[in-house]
Amino acid sequence: QRQLVESGGGLVQAGGSLRLSCATSGLTFTNYAMGWFRQAPGKEREFVAAISWSGGTKYYTDSMGGRFTISRDNAKNTVYLQMNSLKPEDTAVYYCAAGVAGLARLSSPNEYNYWGQGTQVTVSS
Repeated sequence: QRQLVESGGGLVQAGGSLRLSCATSGLTFTNYAMGWFRQAPGKEREFVAAISWSGGTKYYTDSMGGRFTISRDNAKNTVYLQMNSLKPEDTAVYYCAAGVAGLARLSSPNEYNYWGQGTQVTVSS
């Protein structure tokens, strides 16, 4: 059974940092590019970042302003999202996903095959 399990969310003050993790099982991790999305209440799911199977190529949405960093550890079948200088508008449920499409297409949630259940990030002002 393929599983993606996010962790590391929580409540943090503005300006703080969090590191999200997404541990996968039941899939061949290196067959997949991995992505992070987020969804705030009443809003559509928003692309955050994606990383190629090797970790050699990374793709970010411009709106993050260089505050977030995606990485992966293929030995641990885990992808990470380091989030720095957090702002209240970063408050959302954060999801990881696995996809086999080319990296340039991975800003669309439709290109992903498997999703985690999400982890809540709340940034207080």
